[in-house]
Amino acid sequence: MRITEVKILKVDGDEKLKAYVTIKFDDCFVVRDVKVINGNSGVFVAMPAKRMKDGTYRDLIHPIDKTTRTMLEDTVLDEYKRVTAATATKAPMTTPKLASV
Repeated sequence: MRITEVKILKVDGDEKLKAYVTIKFDDCFVVRDVKVINGNSGVFVAMPAKRMKDGTYRDLIHPIDKTTRTMLEDTVLDEYKRVTAATATKAPMTTPKLASV
C-alpha cells in the first residue's frame, strides 16, 4: 500500500489543533479527518475517532503495526512541515506523496 497524496488544511486560532489531513492510498482509497495536534512534546498525528457513550474516544481507523504507523506519521508530518514552511511563499498545499508499506 502506498500513500499517493496528502492534503493539509491548516487550522488557525486553535492552540492544540494545527491541521486536518486527508490521505489518499493507492489513488483509490481516501481517509479524511486525520489531525495534526500540538501536544506536550511537539506535534503528533491523531487518527479519526468517534466519541463513545461513556465519553471516551475510539479510533475509527488506525495502522495495525508499528512500521505502517511510522510511515504514515512521518509522511503526514513531513507534508505538514513543508506546508507550514511554504505558507509565506504561497506554495501549493497538495503534493503527491509516494510512500509504501
